[in-house]
Amino acid sequence: MKNPPSGDLDTREEEGEEHELRFSRNYFLARELGGTHRKKTAGKLSDIDHIDEQVLRAAAFEIKPENEEEIAALLERYKEQYRKWLFELRCGFGLLMYGFGSKKVLLEDFATATLADYDVIVINGYLPSINIKQVLVTIAELLQDHQMKGKRNSFSGNRQKTQQSFNIQSIDDLLSYLNEPVVDFKDSFICVIVHNIDGPALRDSESQHYLARLACCSNIRVIASIDHVNAPLLWDKKMAHTQFNWCWYHVPTFAPYKVEGVFFPLILAAGTVAQSARTATIVLQSLTPNAQSIFKILAEYQLNNEKEEGMPVSTLYTKCRERFLVSSRVTLNSHLTEFKDHELVKTRKHSDGQDCLYVPLSSEALHKLLADLG
Repeated sequence: MKNPPSGDLDTREEEGEEHELRFSRNYFLARELGGTHRKKTAGKLSDIDHIDEQVLRAAAFEIKPENEEEIAALLERYKEQYRKWLFELRCGFGLLMYGFGSKKVLLEDFATATLADYDVIVINGYLPSINIKQVLVTIAELLQDHQMKGKRNSFSGNRQKTQQSFNIQSIDDLLSYLNEPVVDFKDSFICVIVHNIDGPALRDSESQHYLARLACCSNIRVIASIDHVNAPLLWDKKMAHTQFNWCWYHVPTFAPYKVEGVFFPLILAAGTVAQSARTATIVLQSLTPNAQSIFKILAEYQLNNEKEEGMPVSTLYTKCRERFLVSSRVTLNSHLTEFKDHELVKTRKHSDGQDCLYVPLSSEALHKLLADLG
């Protein structure tokens, strides 16, 4: 094999050096641009100019849905399972629907198309507040209608008295009544549809406990949907497999959460007074009664002394000791740390140098917050 001419070697060496130089330049240029990018993205969400919530929601509702034909075909395939779902309800199982997208339309279509021979009660779990006892009273009254079928006219007075007694009965008594066998009701049951059984108002252990007891009543069948990724953590093994007795179905609909999302604040929207008060109320309700009372003292002081820079820590400690809310400064500091972690309370320096506490909410929001706390 002949060696290549020396001129070709020189050319290749020059091309190699030029390639390495170009690579080095690109490397340092990329590093420089990367540093600039990091500096630009190092801002905070609070630095963004927020817009009015109503404007943002109106813009969100105007977004045109995509892949409508494919989504419609997907929902048609789910309709093929309606008879199977009904069979499982008749066998004593509960139905739990999960997957991306709102399942509200799907569950209501299933109820309309398949559950026409049954009584159906809908619970909107995405609402900010739900009265579980009132739901049980409504179901009990509906079950009573079956017991008094054909005798409503002659016993209308008795029916009214019984309805009034449902309102004064305890939840345990209502659940016991719902579990009693009903004449001519063996092959029938009441369907309870719960949209978002993992909704914020139903996530507490007490609500889930009552819903699980309702689901295992002989006259009740529960059909529910979940959307939170950690929703199964709401139930232990007994609740999931014995009381709710779930049949799990993955039914992604890819439908927007237009109805459910109305009750959630938008991140990029300017927070209103009601939203700020509601958010703070939710956080405070998760704390101990003593912590709530301490916060009330601070909020009331701020409302009565709006011109001051805040409430001195020593003053707050004195008032808390007078009301037997804390036994030491350490206890108060632990409550204050919790408030600060949730951004309910902030600290700033008074003109005389001492630390003062204040609530970062407007007076209007504070009034609403105190009213919500009762």
